[in-house]
Amino acid sequence: MKLAKMSLVAALALTANMYAIDNVKVNGDVKVYYGTMDSDETNAPDMFSQQASYADAALHLGLTADLSEGVSAGVSVTAVSTLGLENNLVANTWSNTHTISNSDGASFVDESVVIEKQLDDAMWIDEAWIAGTAFDTTAKLGRQALDTPLAFTETWGIDTNTFEAAVLINQSIPDTTIVATYIGKSNGSSDDQTDSDGGVSLNSVGRAQAGYVAVDGKFNTFGTNGVYAAGIINNSFKPLTFQAWYYDMQSLAKAYWLQADIKCSLVKGLLIGAQYANTEADAASSQDTNMYSVMLGYEVKDLVTVKGAYSYVDDDGVLGMANTATGSFATIGGQSKMYTEMWWSYGNVSAIGSDSYSLTAEGTVGPEVDVLLGYYFSDIDPKATAPVTAYQMDKQERTEIALVASKSFGPLDTSLALIWDDFDYEDNTIATGQEDVSTTTLQVYLTYNF
Repeated sequence: MKLAKMSLVAALALTANMYAIDNVKVNGDVKVYYGTMDSDETNAPDMFSQQASYADAALHLGLTADLSEGVSAGVSVTAVSTLGLENNLVANTWSNTHTISNSDGASFVDESVVIEKQLDDAMWIDEAWIAGTAFDTTAKLGRQALDTPLAFTETWGIDTNTFEAAVLINQSIPDTTIVATYIGKSNGSSDDQTDSDGGVSLNSVGRAQAGYVAVDGKFNTFGTNGVYAAGIINNSFKPLTFQAWYYDMQSLAKAYWLQADIKCSLVKGLLIGAQYANTEADAASSQDTNMYSVMLGYEVKDLVTVKGAYSYVDDDGVLGMANTATGSFATIGGQSKMYTEMWWSYGNVSAIGSDSYSLTAEGTVGPEVDVLLGYYFSDIDPKATAPVTAYQMDKQERTEIALVASKSFGPLDTSLALIWDDFDYEDNTIATGQEDVSTTTLQVYLTYNF
């Protein structure tokens, strides 16, 4: 007699059919991402060499179903694997979720030679929720993706970070959505914790290019004691979408985010945006951090959209403006919702003391090929005063130019990205030969949807 192993999603689908649950849907995707980089840093490896390259493959499989009238549920699983490429083609990974078998505490890459070690695959349940709707209100409980300005799910890598949360959404007021949520846990990298013997930290890859998910996808307490958030989104005046958010990051900080986006009706195609955010750290000796950002753009429908933006983050604050789930509460790390956010080098425009600019053009050319051309610049110049110094990035300038082409072939989405970055450090602690570094990065994205 043969015994077949059944996946969690398949088992749930079978159970759903047994109990005649309605509207059962299975969906997901398979991703294969590859990247390689060339740098003029001293002794840096060449592009396409094993030490300069990184890759991963991922499977995301989900199921949703209507349990009864007004009640639905969903569950999804993510699995990430290097496919063994780390021992011949690449030396780094996209995802931070891998661990290393029999690790001695070092990264699986030596600076000059690849150390052949077994990178473990990772698999975790990234969503498991139940939702109910009555009148104009929906409640969603469990493990889920979120999209708020300072705590959100990032999707630019090969995997996604999610949250364990309770979310309440009300739409009783016309053209208005009110959101209230408590976020208890997150598997974002900023909440990654070591296990009892420190193994998670020591045995993780530590060289991931998109390492915003915790090792093994493990969920830990979000922030210090969980986070309360509330927001309102209004579109009563049709050209204007206004949103306001409040966060209580218990024992850490309180934060506000205001944003207004206008599609101008007087000048057809004109886009205007403004953002303001404030974080107030609970520590008595800490300074508030303010962020200001403006955007001006023009859209020619079905042809091109051009945008220019400017942002500023206080130089004497403590907390930056990146995604609090995936980056440090202070400076570098996760993506941000700021208008000037770079295409690849996240954590710079949202850092303390950052003046940043961006100019982007997006459109469709040739046989339905979507093209993005972006120029980004960040000048980070924080005040070097205690207690702020411990939270700040080094004084530096960063320039990024990105060219991205994307095309879909039925269920297969493909993208090719060419990125040029220049990092100009102005800090005495930077080693000789690393003060001014330029890099060229080539990336290939393949996603099969089903």
